[in-house]
Amino acid sequence: MLRKHGVGGVGGVAVGAASVVWAQSASAGQPVNWQLGFQEAATPVMERLNDFHNLLLVIIFGITAFVLLLLAYVLIRFRRSNNPIPSRTTHNTLVEVVWTVFPVIILIVIAVPSFKLLYYMDRTPEVELTVKAIGQQWYWTYEYPDHEITFEALLVPEDELRPGQLRLLETDNRVVLPINTKVRLLFTADDVLHAWAVPAFGIKIDAVPGRTNEAWVEVTREGVYYGQCSELCGVNHGFMPIAVEAVSKERFAAWLAEAKVKFAREVAPARWQIARARADERD
Repeated sequence: MLRKHGVGGVGGVAVGAASVVWAQSASAGQPVNWQLGFQEAATPVMERLNDFHNLLLVIIFGITAFVLLLLAYVLIRFRRSNNPIPSRTTHNTLVEVVWTVFPVIILIVIAVPSFKLLYYMDRTPEVELTVKAIGQQWYWTYEYPDHEITFEALLVPEDELRPGQLRLLETDNRVVLPINTKVRLLFTADDVLHAWAVPAFGIKIDAVPGRTNEAWVEVTREGVYYGQCSELCGVNHGFMPIAVEAVSKERFAAWLAEAKVKFAREVAPARWQIARARADERD
């Protein structure tokens, strides 16, 4: 069976056997029971997304409270017992000006930070590392073009999970990124539409055949961050997880040294047969 464990996960020189426990205790990039808000931000982009979300919540609750109070006032002030003879008013200039100007002001308050955030997310800064994710039915292939590394990341079956690993979220090879490092992320697909989404990073990008989309990430703390394919791509769409391990620059350098040997592009095995076999088993 063509499988390589460890280098993209928690084994090898960079991440020893004890890292499984460390990764789970340090990780904030996974869903939790009864979760109401976003996962804890692990990148500057997600921090800004969270701030923008909180601003929108304040505006939404303010509008809702105003409309509720206005409805209550109208129901009480203009009920039939207080107004046996209905008003025949058909025009009020002040009211029309107010209900036109105030929504415009609210939209400007929303639009300005929204455009600033979109520009911040879209503008890829000067980066130190490039990683390319290629969507397949149904797994991800990752390339580190700067270092001639290629490997596939497949779902770890439930009966092969090790202690501390998460069902339907763990992959046999994790993407490894150094913290406090700006990384360019490229996305494409070989077959159908996929989407690479990691909530703690604030990233959800379509992977489109014949097109390369781009984003950037700078992870601010060590840990393991999980995501999933978020574009319906076929029968096993729900079995296409993403696992990213953020490590110190020293640990990344050690991982990179080992990965260059085990995942060298010219010897990396083609593993689509494994994915197809697992798909047939589920069917």
